[in-house]
Amino acid sequence: MATMTIRNLDEPLKARLRIQAAVHGRSMEDEARDILRSALCQEPSSGQTLVASIRSKIEQLGGFDLEPPVREPIRNPPDLTE
Repeated sequence: MATMTIRNLDEPLKARLRIQAAVHGRSMEDEARDILRSALCQEPSSGQTLVASIRSKIEQLGGFDLEPPVREPIRNPPDLTE
């Protein structure tokens, strides 16, 4: 098995880990191992962008087209010399 050292751990975080380990009746090291195991056993995200994810959900409903808004010509800036 591999060994890992975690440096620069904030004191409040270390205290929370110590308390959580005590609640579960195990060492801080065992608690940290369990936290890592449960965090890393989840399936990775699909890798889709937010736009692609929204588009795939909308397309299932039949999708829709939006008309682009009518653009007005660019206005001249105000004359501030007066």
